[in-house]
Amino acid sequence: MWRAARTLRPARARGKPLPRLLFFTDPARTPDPAAAMLRLPPGAAVVFRAFGAADALMQGRRLARLAHRRRLVLLAGADPALAARIGADGVHLPERLAWKARGLRQARPGWLVTSAAHGAAAIARARRWGADAAVVSPVFASASPSAGRPLGALGFAALARGAGLPVYALGGVNAATARLLARSGAAGLAAVEALAME
Repeated sequence: MWRAARTLRPARARGKPLPRLLFFTDPARTPDPAAAMLRLPPGAAVVFRAFGAADALMQGRRLARLAHRRRLVLLAGADPALAARIGADGVHLPERLAWKARGLRQARPGWLVTSAAHGAAAIARARRWGADAAVVSPVFASASPSAGRPLGALGFAALARGAGLPVYALGGVNAATARLLARSGAAGLAAVEALAME
């Protein structure tokens, strides 16, 4: 996937370069996120999703140390307080919490704040509420239990063209499907299992 991600046009948010790869952790689908992080190129991002785990703080601090050593960007999923406690570089908000983006950017100007989006209306809200980027899904058929109907490469490209902010492609993105997104307007590629297995 990194080969495909490197061909995308570099994107910036508030003057800072955005990562071209986002690795989303998942307790069930990526039980060893540290192993995947060791394979990520410097500058890639990791979205640590704790899903309320009792040991989230301990896990998060361990991943933060590894991210720092590997020069990776670490975002905490859905939990700004956890992001602050583990020294993360920002937060990834689920679509329902995208409204928090503007306040987080004001409170933490150095943070990268991304938001999930599952359609044009959600992308517009992410832009209006001040997210640095939107993570659009599902682009292709996905193993995620929450995935809806895939947009396809052309559907994603149409959304990216009208987004008004950088967008990432998530959902069924892997080494094979990533090639279909080369001219889609994506700021980067995002995955769960595909990056855990590379």
